[in-house]
Amino acid sequence: MNELENYYLTHDEDGRLLSKHGSVEFITTMKYIGEYLAGVPSPSVLEVGAGTGRYSVTLAKEGLSVTAVELFEHNLGILKSKLDGSEPIRVIEGNALDLSMLDTGSFDLTLLLGPMYHLYTREEKLRALSEAVRVTKKGGIIMVAYCMNDPVIIQYVFAAGHLEEVLAGNMLTRDWHTISRERDLFEMVRPEEIASLDAGMPVERLKLVATDGASHYMSGIIDGMDDTTFGKWIEYHLAVCEREDLIGASNHTLDILRKL
Repeated sequence: MNELENYYLTHDEDGRLLSKHGSVEFITTMKYIGEYLAGVPSPSVLEVGAGTGRYSVTLAKEGLSVTAVELFEHNLGILKSKLDGSEPIRVIEGNALDLSMLDTGSFDLTLLLGPMYHLYTREEKLRALSEAVRVTKKGGIIMVAYCMNDPVIIQYVFAAGHLEEVLAGNMLTRDWHTISRERDLFEMVRPEEIASLDAGMPVERLKLVATDGASHYMSGIIDGMDDTTFGKWIEYHLAVCEREDLIGASNHTLDILRKL
């Protein structure tokens, strides 16, 4: 068992997305999924790195035809436990770097909402993105999630008091980019790096969205909001989540692409 698999054995990913501040990412992503599937007759959806099924199961229970690919058996077990057998979903154990079990041009929407968090070289990222693009229909949509660099500098390095640790471990470049290794579990990027990955693909970017915006910076405040106030927070967040001046400060972003 590697460190990443052990992380998902012990980490409650569903719980992260169900807290009020964590749900901002889910609400935002689902909004854009709905927006880009509107008007598509009988859409087919692929989620690569489906985890425990927060998105795949939700979409399948809404009646969409879903294929969920997940690397870890533990996560697959949890995903399957949420199904009653009536959902139009196919569940496959597989790796984002090799989707050879899936035909080219098969899906109206391909979701890559977790794998880029855990790929540490440009070559791996390009391979995962290339596979996601390959299996998507021409004119179809690819949505790719990333973890962003600067929130980690602000929240982990400074706010949480880990400056000495990261300096001693040579975990920062001179221009304050994190240096991640496999044992660190997560890979951080900046907006220009996402654009550079897209540049080599037969895609056009439609939007780059800050899926949680400022929500993690004030998680305790958001979790304590009453439902009316939280609804207004979501209203505000959705009004500003496409602003370019805010995207790099979001913990997570969603790159929305159309296959040419």
